[in-house]
Amino acid sequence: MRYFSILLVVFAISPFCALGAERDQQEDLDSLISGFEDESSDTAEESSDELELLLGGFEEPEQSRPVTQQNTDSVLPDWLDVSGSIGLQSTLNFSHQAPPPNQPDYRGLSLFRTIGDLIADTDYEGWKGRLGVTAFYDAAYHLNGQRDLYTETYIDLYESEFEINEAYLMKNLTPHLDLKVGRQIVVWGKSDSIRVTDVLNPLDLRWPGMVDIRFLRLPVTMTKLDYFHGYWNLGGMLIHEPRFNKVPVYNSEFYPGNQTLPKAEEPGVSWDNQQAALAVNGIFSGWDISVYGGYLYNQAPRVDLRLRRVYDKSLMAGMATNIALGNWLIKGEAAYWDGLKFSNLPTEDKSRLDLLIGFDYSGFTDTLISLELANRHLFEFDPRLEQMPDNQKEDWNQFSIRYVRDFVNDTLHLTLLVSSYGLIVSDGGFERFQVEYDLSDAITLTGGVVLYQSGDYPAFSDIGDNDRLLFEIEYRF
Repeated sequence: MRYFSILLVVFAISPFCALGAERDQQEDLDSLISGFEDESSDTAEESSDELELLLGGFEEPEQSRPVTQQNTDSVLPDWLDVSGSIGLQSTLNFSHQAPPPNQPDYRGLSLFRTIGDLIADTDYEGWKGRLGVTAFYDAAYHLNGQRDLYTETYIDLYESEFEINEAYLMKNLTPHLDLKVGRQIVVWGKSDSIRVTDVLNPLDLRWPGMVDIRFLRLPVTMTKLDYFHGYWNLGGMLIHEPRFNKVPVYNSEFYPGNQTLPKAEEPGVSWDNQQAALAVNGIFSGWDISVYGGYLYNQAPRVDLRLRRVYDKSLMAGMATNIALGNWLIKGEAAYWDGLKFSNLPTEDKSRLDLLIGFDYSGFTDTLISLELANRHLFEFDPRLEQMPDNQKEDWNQFSIRYVRDFVNDTLHLTLLVSSYGLIVSDGGFERFQVEYDLSDAITLTGGVVLYQSGDYPAFSDIGDNDRLLFEIEYRF
């Protein structure tokens, strides 16, 4: 039964795949590295044309869809563009067992969410800006008749939400110096599936495995200065808003435990809670390199002697590189953390080294195959860290395999993703099989299946029975 859904989906799309294969034989080979282009640009768009071309490899992808070209009959002023989307998302769980009395039943319909976003982009007298908002309402809890079985905290976080996403202003102060202030996303690193140096923006992890990382980043408020010179870009950031991952809470089907965690004390906005980061980027013929440094909050809290979850700052130094060799793109990342604190060793600081190597192959028509391997090594490991609530290992190994192919004149998109901790998901992981069809330029239909495996990795310790079918329809304007 676990893999029946995958076979059903493959059988359903096989006619489309065959049609796409026939058309593929008649088409010329697409650009070999088109799959590696960034989604949008935050900094290079306001630089000179020469610098924009030179530094295109370091453009920062954004969560939002590209801005729709303004209609000549629009009633909006010339300096304002508005775009957005509205969609319906649903999941059906098929692996859960019947729950004990008076406990939520996760079987069947687990999500029936209406979601929309609205983005306003401005360009007025040299200043550019963006304001984006997102809102959703999930009717599944009323439809299931189980709303009273959930805690008030859970309902507040999962049933509805209104979020101010990106909200910033930016300007070219000089031909070589850019300023950007406000809530924004800054992407570090080269990896698409595993985070090593991409540490500036937290993630929304309430529903793990259902979408890619690029759709999960949460903007943070910062002041960012970028200086461009020749092949190089120097970026400095002062991060004003301490913001942390949105993680599953008690009553969630992805919550790793059967009792609530201690209350979290998240630091507020103050001078003492500022974070700082610096990035040096260079792009050359066939390769690029980035060097990073920061004094940042660790996204994983620890439990202190007052039995409160607290967040600590740590020093981070890292680097990342891309090397293009024909149809191959080789990726490498490294991050060294110093000053890490843990619950079971409150008076000691630890250091950790995270390493990643990845390979992308684009030699097949309309196809991208990606493999990424990572290791996180904790130095001077103490066996007490294996105990709760730390649940650490001296080495965590992680890998991901991604297969992406386009069919039917790039209107049908197939994605197969395997993400695993340990060897063959021994420490937990998931597989996602997804088909996306562009019904028109504005309407997209998505269907798929996500399978989960439990393991020793803390966040995946009890998710093995959350297998689900997913469906979505989205209209973009």
